[in-house]
Amino acid sequence: MDALAIIPARGGSKGLPRKNVRPLCGKPLIAWAIEAALGARSVGKVVVSTDDPEIAEVSQAFGAEVVLRPAEISGDTAPSEAALLHTLGELGVDRGALAFMQCTSPLVLPEDVDGTLARLASADSAFTAAPCHRFLWDAAPGGPEPVGHDLAHRPMRQELGSRFVEVGAVYAMDIAGFLKARRRFFGRIELHPIPPERSLEIDDETDFLLAETLMRRRLDVRRAQLLPEELKAVIFDFDGVLTDNRVAVGEHGEELVFCHRGDGWGIARLKEAGLHVAVLTLERSPAVARRCEKLGVELLVAQGEKLPVLKGWLERRGIEPRHAVYVGNDLPDVPCMLYTFGVAPADALAAAKKAAQIVLETPGGRGCARELAGLILSR
Repeated sequence: MDALAIIPARGGSKGLPRKNVRPLCGKPLIAWAIEAALGARSVGKVVVSTDDPEIAEVSQAFGAEVVLRPAEISGDTAPSEAALLHTLGELGVDRGALAFMQCTSPLVLPEDVDGTLARLASADSAFTAAPCHRFLWDAAPGGPEPVGHDLAHRPMRQELGSRFVEVGAVYAMDIAGFLKARRRFFGRIELHPIPPERSLEIDDETDFLLAETLMRRRLDVRRAQLLPEELKAVIFDFDGVLTDNRVAVGEHGEELVFCHRGDGWGIARLKEAGLHVAVLTLERSPAVARRCEKLGVELLVAQGEKLPVLKGWLERRGIEPRHAVYVGNDLPDVPCMLYTFGVAPADALAAAKKAAQIVLETPGGRGCARELAGLILSR
């Protein structure tokens, strides 16, 4: 029988107002927990217990079912167990496995959910925990006292033993046992270790900033892994990719475009890494030619469709399309993006984003080439 995952999420939060729907790396905080639960192989249904209409709407948008929680168990002092018991009652569930998850642990992965639930094969309840190699002290009335280590002999950190700190990411419970005990820990208890980098729990602004940093690093690693393993060439559209799509026209008709110095830095790093770099455009503007000359990249000008020009350029260099990245932002770029590995700036046309295997976080002309270079060189 597949497990039931319940995520309690109140609307009120004193530490961080509206915390559960606050955006974290492009998604509401609660969405990360929902996605982890939905991605777990052992979970069959994901339910959010909330008293808040916005949380309910967001949760449903990300694939969770919603059970509305009454006000009497939605206050600051109401235990999470009350929300779990209420939800089980509303669903009419009295047996099976329960995964109690908290959206304040956004770095949790589906494998953490599966691993914690798997502990129920030999336990009644289980929880996620991270290894802890810290010197703990108790603030006793007579002065601080060491916990777990001797003042007369200060051990090495690795000699502190197998200690773990509880992480509120996932709690697994036998539902029948939970309904009887009415608390998350009962019967035989086991812990499921998770790495420290996934153990962060958000309680304040500092925690949120740390979570953003760790999540951004994870997302960058994932995006970098999508890139062609054997990359040989990167081709950029010009307008809307290496510029922000604006143009200034002087009194004599001359055109000026707006570029980003960071893109020049990124392109230089790609060239240093031995990659072929080119710009493919439909524009015959002198500004394009001068910018490419300064960047030291080849300028390819198409008179009609771009794809034949791109194919010819790759063939002359003996580069297969699967070993090339094309960065485009508009309809004329779509065939090139589909022919190679497509990448789009954050503000690209919707059709270009659909053709892209990676959509960057940076708009065109604002450093998107530098962002892409960072992903490529980070592998």
